Amino acid sequence: MTAAAPTSAALSLAPAARTRRRILSRTAKYVLLVIFVVVVLTPVYVLVVTSLKPPADVNPATSWGLPIRWPWEAATEGGPTGFDNWTLAWNALAPSLGRTFAMTIPAALISSMLGSMNGFVFSLWRFPHANLVFTLVLFGMFIPYQAIMTPLVQMKTTLGMPSNVVTLLIVHIIYGLPICTLIFRNYYESVPFEILEASRVDGAGMLRTFGSIILPISVPAFVVTIIWQFTSAWNDFLFAMFLSDTSGGPVSLALNNLAQGAQLSNYGASMAGALIASAPTLLVYIILGKYFVGGLMSGSVK
Repeated sequence: MTAAAPTSAALSLAPAARTRRRILSRTAKYVLLVIFVVVVLTPVYVLVVTSLKPPADVNPATSWGLPIRWPWEAATEGGPTGFDNWTLAWNALAPSLGRTFAMTIPAALISSMLGSMNGFVFSLWRFPHANLVFTLVLFGMFIPYQAIMTPLVQMKTTLGMPSNVVTLLIVHIIYGLPICTLIFRNYYESVPFEILEASRVDGAGMLRTFGSIILPISVPAFVVTIIWQFTSAWNDFLFAMFLSDTSGGPVSLALNNLAQGAQLSNYGASMAGALIASAPTLLVYIILGKYFVGGLMSGSVK
């Protein structure tokens, strides 16, 4: 006996069932995405609404609520407004913002350039025991900063280095080398070795090969390392606390001092300062985020 053929009604229901499943699956994905967005943006919402509240209206118990008096409404009453929080935060952070840019931009560029040189040597211009040396370079990534902070401060004192962003610049360049070397080495592993052989046949040395052939194709990896290093140096607080002071330190140290000074009287200024301090890194990821992801994926298959 042969199995009964499916009826026309059953055949007509199959596409409808698949359509319902696709709709349910898409709806579930969007619901999860909305939940994730709400969870991520909730702290930002609290920061923004608190920064717009006059000091008298700030209460941790009602931090979720919108301002009772918006800044323009409080201004008509002649008292403090939410805009005063931003003015106070800007005046406190503006000098350190310039110092932080002067530290993070060179630190990101120099460590990325040195990391590209290291990655080129470890991946394309091999030498005896290259893997061992590369492992030792990567070992610096796994040493907690807290473990070396005391000898680092002692070395700074012995060498007479200043307590400002110059010292932090040198430290971030050095401690950024392992991760930059790893990223560039993995990226250069995807470069065909025949290119290097062709350059040798044409008489190009290591520096000529690196400058004329390797650097022009390294833009995706540079985007990754520059964003990574810029963000790490900008958000660093531990090195800033031990190796700099208030008068010459970065914005993370100034933000901490602002929060401590306004802790008992003005939460709004602290929240406004946090938004100001985080704006540069946020803009970097918004503008260069897609290039960051693309650079991370470059060379990942091999």
